[in-house]
Amino acid sequence: MHVDPQLLRHVEESSGLSPAEARRLVEDVLSFHDEPVEAWVRRRHAELKTYGSKNADIFALLKEELRGHVVAAPELSERQLRRMIYG
Repeated sequence: MHVDPQLLRHVEESSGLSPAEARRLVEDVLSFHDEPVEAWVRRRHAELKTYGSKNADIFALLKEELRGHVVAAPELSERQLRRMIYG
């Protein structure tokens, strides 16, 4: 797993953790958020259905929750990356 060195330094300096502890913490947090958006939506939908929520309410809630939830970026082709940059 690639961990941004600047993020590691920030966590070390702001928390007082050793470099190894900071790396372990950052890797743990990143792995928690490494779920693709499609998998997260399916899992969260199933959780909410378990508690009796209706789809109309679930879809509104999922839309709202995704605004603040970190999920893994989708795999992008070189063409998609170029279109983001050059239009």
